[in-house]
Amino acid sequence: MTDTPWQPSELELDRRRWRRAQTRRSVLVSVVSTLVFAGLIAWAVLGSPGWAKVQQMFLDPAVALASLPRILEGLWLNLQVLFFAAIGVAVFAVLLASARTLRGPVFFPLRALAAGYTDLFRGVPLLIVLYLVGFGIPGLGFFPRVPVAVWGTIGLILVYSAYVAEVFRAGIEAVHPSQRLAARSLGLSHAQTMRRVVLPQAVRKVTPALMNDFVAMQKDVGLISVLGAVDAVRAAQIETAQYFNFTPYVVAGLLFVLLALPTIRLTDWVTARMRRREQIGSIV
Repeated sequence: MTDTPWQPSELELDRRRWRRAQTRRSVLVSVVSTLVFAGLIAWAVLGSPGWAKVQQMFLDPAVALASLPRILEGLWLNLQVLFFAAIGVAVFAVLLASARTLRGPVFFPLRALAAGYTDLFRGVPLLIVLYLVGFGIPGLGFFPRVPVAVWGTIGLILVYSAYVAEVFRAGIEAVHPSQRLAARSLGLSHAQTMRRVVLPQAVRKVTPALMNDFVAMQKDVGLISVLGAVDAVRAAQIETAQYFNFTPYVVAGLLFVLLALPTIRLTDWVTARMRRREQIGSIV
């Protein structure tokens, strides 16, 4: 018996050549259609009567370069607020979701309190919460003077914890009850079951939704400027007033987009990876 290596048949080779040809054709059509679409948009925008004025007021390269350092300095404050807010939201949301999933009549007050909290802060706009927290709580005089960025971070945690808690709760309830029963039969307590069995599976199920909430929080962190914090948005506002030009706002917007793009692409990759694992590469 000879050990001859396997060779694809002529039929298989024809199929592969046909697939490669189809792939090249699809890529060519996509490139051409994209270029045509982009050309039509550019023709419509550049040919509009007010394009020259808009370009001068919103896309001035000199103003963009002059305002970039101050906006970057403000963006650093946004990043700090985002870091601490993300940690606070993750911890507080897990506690809220755990409280809402407690069983037994003795835990009804905790469940009702957690449900009321999520209903309240999912219904109140973030901007109003920032005003109430940033100006109302300091007005009580209970706390010493603290930076407004701290109050902005607290406002973000209060609002986004309500949204993320519901995502966590959906993930916890998606875990099959047999997982809890098996863990309890092995002698694990309720807390150990949640920490070692339920939560790891729940987080894996809702990872794309959690990352989408994180992207939304990256964008909304710019709202702390309403409290007077000199972040990227407020720095852009100051530069706009100085140059009487709206280009700094465009610069700040592009910086927020660049900040969110890695997370957005990571979210897409994680979603596609989970879909391939669950559907074995097929799309239902």
